Amino acid sequence: MIAMSVLASGSTGNATYIESDKGSILVDAGLTGKKIEGLFQQIDRNISDLEGILVTHEHIDHIKGLGVLARKYKLPIYANKKTWQMIEAKDKNIPLDQKFNFEPYEIKSIAGFDIESFSVSHDAIDPQFYIFNNDYKKLTMITDTGYVSDRMKGMIHGSDAFVFESNHDVDMLRMGRYPWKTKQRILSDMGHVSNEDAAHAMCDVITGSTKRIYLSHLSQDNNMKDLARMSVGQILNEHDIDTNKEVMLCDTDKEKATPIYYI
Repeated sequence: MIAMSVLASGSTGNATYIESDKGSILVDAGLTGKKIEGLFQQIDRNISDLEGILVTHEHIDHIKGLGVLARKYKLPIYANKKTWQMIEAKDKNIPLDQKFNFEPYEIKSIAGFDIESFSVSHDAIDPQFYIFNNDYKKLTMITDTGYVSDRMKGMIHGSDAFVFESNHDVDMLRMGRYPWKTKQRILSDMGHVSNEDAAHAMCDVITGSTKRIYLSHLSQDNNMKDLARMSVGQILNEHDIDTNKEVMLCDTDKEKATPIYYI
C-alpha cells in the first residue's frame, strides 16, 4: 500500500507526504516549519511519526523548513553529498547524527519502501528525484527538470501514480514579465518542463496501471491549473490515453494539501 498527499507544490514551496503500512516520509520541506505543520493538520497526520525527510535539491523552495523540522522533531535527513554541501552552506545547525547520504541511482529501504533515486536536469548542484516501491505498487516524483531523458523514462515507466512537473505554458512565459535571461533559464534543458513537454513525456511512461497524475510545480506567473490540465489532457487524449476514464489528472496547490490518495 502507498498513500500520498502533495502538501504544497509550486515556486513558493514544495513538500510531499508519502506513507506505507510500515511508516511515512516527507519529500522536501520548502515552506516554513509552521506552514508545514499546518499542512500536516490538513491531512490529519503527525510530523513526529515521520521516519525522515528526503531532499531533492538545495533550492529554497525545497529546503526552507528543513533545518527547523530536523531539529524540532529529530528527523533523519537524506540528501546526496553535493546537495549536503549546499545545504550546510545555508544551515550549519542540522545535527550530524541526523544527516544521511542518498546518492543518485541508489536504492534505500525506508519507511516500508524501496526508494530509488535518479538524477534530473536542473540548475542545482546535483538534483535527484525518487521512485517509491511497495507491495508491487510504484509512485514516481519528477519535477524540477528541464527535460525528461530516455533514462528517466525507462526508470519511471509504468508507475501507478506520478507527481509530474507541468511548470509553464510556453506562450505565457514568452509574453510574460520575466527578464529574458530568466525566461531562457526556464526554457533551457536545466530549467523546467512545459505543459506540452510534460504531456509528451507522460505518453511514453503511462501504462495500464497508471491511474493518477498530479500536475505539479506550476509557475505562479506562467501557468494556471485549468490551462495545465487542458494542455496535458489534450495531448494525452490525442495519444489514445483517456483522461476521463483511464488516467485522472489532478491539481496541486501552493498552500492546500491534496486529499490522501491510496494507491
